[in-house]
Amino acid sequence: MSVPNTIVQELKAIHERYSDKVLVNPALSRALVSFQANKKEQSFRWFKYKEGFSATLVNYLLDSLKVCRGTVLDPFAGSGTTLFVAARRGLDSVGIELLPIGSEIIRVRSMLLETAPEAVAQELSGWASTRPWYGSEQSVPFPHLKITQSAFPVDNEEALGRYIYWCNSQGTAIKHLLRFAALSVLEETSYTRKDGQYLRWDHRSGRRVGNRPFHKGQISKFDDAVAAKLSEIADDLVGVGLSRTLFEFPSVECGKIDALEGSSLELLPTLKTKSIDAIITSPPYCNRYDYTRTYALELALLGVDENRLKQLRQAMLSCTVENRPKANLDKAVGAQTYTSAARAFESQTLLQSVLGYLEQRKLAGELNNNGIPRMVHHYFLEMALVIFECARVLKPGSPFIMVNDNVRYEGVHIPVDLILSDFAHQAGLRTEHIWILPTAKGNSSQQMGKHGRQELRKCIYVWRLPRVKRAIQPNHRVGSRSSNSQHVEAALPRDH
Repeated sequence: MSVPNTIVQELKAIHERYSDKVLVNPALSRALVSFQANKKEQSFRWFKYKEGFSATLVNYLLDSLKVCRGTVLDPFAGSGTTLFVAARRGLDSVGIELLPIGSEIIRVRSMLLETAPEAVAQELSGWASTRPWYGSEQSVPFPHLKITQSAFPVDNEEALGRYIYWCNSQGTAIKHLLRFAALSVLEETSYTRKDGQYLRWDHRSGRRVGNRPFHKGQISKFDDAVAAKLSEIADDLVGVGLSRTLFEFPSVECGKIDALEGSSLELLPTLKTKSIDAIITSPPYCNRYDYTRTYALELALLGVDENRLKQLRQAMLSCTVENRPKANLDKAVGAQTYTSAARAFESQTLLQSVLGYLEQRKLAGELNNNGIPRMVHHYFLEMALVIFECARVLKPGSPFIMVNDNVRYEGVHIPVDLILSDFAHQAGLRTEHIWILPTAKGNSSQQMGKHGRQELRKCIYVWRLPRVKRAIQPNHRVGSRSSNSQHVEAALPRDH
């Protein structure tokens, strides 16, 4: 079945409305708008948080938008990149993060900012050399979840148990740091590899791995990997081999970091109105990625049990097919915000047409997972609530920057960037730019096999709350075709 002409025409219309806002930004790259650039950044390289963006990108955004004072908010803080870059520049920051692994990374980095880095580095280097946990007869069993059973080679799991037992004998603060080092090497010392929607399992694990056995390659010895990580942290604390370090005395007083653990839908409403000077964030994408599965090993080591895992999965922004409708959202955000956001969601005609089409394909038995329509529906409703709450807490004249991906389901390109910009407009925000990366991304193999390849934009949206509140027109049309039209045409879906 081809995409209905109604959707084709609505896609064309929304691209026309935003044609003078959609710009290719040659300064951006996939390395910047991902974890890749952090691999060479001290402290940010410690834990491979693949879903985050880079410190270099945050610096670029703060410079470009001239954010030089006040408080920066990241309602999907992840490993805290926005928070720590802002702190180094003397800005205060507030971060909200649901997953305990993100909160633990932020906690450890924050703790190190308040210590004498040279002393900590010396202690870590000593432990990396002597390995005091090695050879211990005492150990702690790994607290496996159902989805982590058989994750490690036997000798690595035994070594990890000895290391954790030794960690637990240390003082509280250093114990967090030592456990963090173990968290940072779980993937490289296991049979698993993070692949977004799930953990990919090496065939040597003995688990069922599908029709095409996966071979991860050499698996690091735990003792070697954790000793190397302790040395890396020690080097970064004192700036060995690096031009600068987060932990040296900065040229300006380090900003305050306020990290909140929980759901943005519940915690954003607790923030004061007009208290934030800038928002920089990257929410989960509408792409079926389940962070509770990809970070299952780390969550298990942090003590998350089966019940808590299910709670976290449900509390996440609806980005997986297992998410169910969240109860009492109107109470969480308040009746006024809920009513306004729901109205913006319901009045977005393209989105409603896409949802109708996906429901039709579900009834026809054409979807590879019947949870997709529900996921897309609740993703956009919840994102509308987040955007309206963010608009409430912003000070007039302040920017709201979001990194996100467009997606494709059942052959339909869903322009997440433009739909969310419509929501932002209804919330009182103005779209300044929708920056496109010069290189587009492809689709899943399932989508390409069934519907052909279609390039999708990866974007950074720059919205701003005007200094003077303007009347919201019901029939909003943003701009007209401009000199940037050649870039816009390149970004349009190919079947339009």
